[in-house]
Amino acid sequence: MSIDFAAMPDEQGYFGEYGGQVIPPELKQIMDDINEAYERVIQTPEFQQELAMLNADYTGRPSPVYLARRLSDHLGGARIFFKREDLNHTGAHKINHCLGEALLAKYMGKTKVLAETGAGQHGVALATACALVGIDCEIHMGQVDIEKEHPNVTKMKILGCKLVPVTRGTATLKDAVDSAFEEYLKDPQNYFYAIGSVVGPHPFPKMVRDFQSIVGREAREQFLKREGRLPDLITACVGGGSNAIGLFTAFLEDEEVKIVGVEPAGLGLETDQHAATLTLGKKGAIHGFECYNLQDEQGNPLPVYSIASGLDYPGVGPQHCYLKDIERVQYETATDTECLDAFMTLSRMEGIIPALESAHAIAYAMRVAPQMDPQQSILVNLSGRGDKDADFVAEKLGL
Repeated sequence: MSIDFAAMPDEQGYFGEYGGQVIPPELKQIMDDINEAYERVIQTPEFQQELAMLNADYTGRPSPVYLARRLSDHLGGARIFFKREDLNHTGAHKINHCLGEALLAKYMGKTKVLAETGAGQHGVALATACALVGIDCEIHMGQVDIEKEHPNVTKMKILGCKLVPVTRGTATLKDAVDSAFEEYLKDPQNYFYAIGSVVGPHPFPKMVRDFQSIVGREAREQFLKREGRLPDLITACVGGGSNAIGLFTAFLEDEEVKIVGVEPAGLGLETDQHAATLTLGKKGAIHGFECYNLQDEQGNPLPVYSIASGLDYPGVGPQHCYLKDIERVQYETATDTECLDAFMTLSRMEGIIPALESAHAIAYAMRVAPQMDPQQSILVNLSGRGDKDADFVAEKLGL
């Protein structure tokens, strides 16, 4: 495939026809200033050394690649490996870009960092990073998610961030994004909006991708060293898409590696209770950028649903949209039922409790592994641990 993926996005922030800056004129200069600061700061030895040190000594990178022997033997077929982002400090991949964004905000002289969160992993990671660098943090979170993800809410409060409950609309992730962005617009000169995924106006999809790409770079090197070859299939869950793009980026030019993103089918694609954006969405603008999104006949974003709070977003990162169109990445779905089965199976087969978000990718791997050859391998990005989901799942399953 003769595409220079490393050159993307273009100067306007587009991956093909997706991305850009669909924002008011007064915000464009603010976003351009962030882009200029980002491109300047990340090149400095001071920033690179500080981030590398924090990744190693604070986050605990590199996270290991683990062969799930009992699960693989149970399923038959391909061997299943996990990139263990659940072992990072704060329990998920989110810390990778939160450290980068908090450091960037500090280098830019900002006084407060704002963000939205769904499952709470981004909120916890950002509150952690802001505590570390000594900058105020404010997290907006839907009331539904606050009640569902209580452990993460408690952690955010302990870490010293201001938690703002959002009760409008569906009181979930989209509404939290709206609320946080409105607060940001009150003083964009002094506030920094640390978007929690590869979404939003340029340069955020690029910045978050760059900080998350450490996942794929590590995994590729680790897998080659361990197996002497690349995995046959890599997969990750996709909501906004940060953990997925973090893994995929290092493998895009390896044509022999099949790449699959897994969206939430919720209660079924035939219902309106899902968040399968790439599967059933249409191109449109949301939250300052062009992407596939789930929309009504008037082009407005539809309410979406997933058992995993971090995946119930009506849009998706612009690079994912581009990768779908050029057919480099295949996008599949997993239902709530499949997700819960994967959650419990991994817990009881390997002693690893995964996040419900990650369990969507695990469900896909469990589905396809028996159809593959035992000499083949699947690498799953285990993007987060399930401590935050344990009580919710136990109540739902009557454990």
